[in-house]
Amino acid sequence: MYVCICNGVTDHQIREAAQSGVANVAELTMRTGCGATCGSCLDMAADLLAKARNTHDLPLPVLGLAQVA
Repeated sequence: MYVCICNGVTDHQIREAAQSGVANVAELTMRTGCGATCGSCLDMAADLLAKARNTHDLPLPVLGLAQVA
């Protein structure tokens, strides 16, 4: 879905940006243009970015318990 209509930025692009290391809305705007025109999308973009970062940053404790055979 389009999050930023003005600059044609989708939720998929925001998730990709989070996976590539974008940590905040300012970086997201610089990378994608999201929010650079009217700014009405910034709240939704920030929420999507935060959710994507939280999902991406989850530790995987099971991997630490795995034994190499």
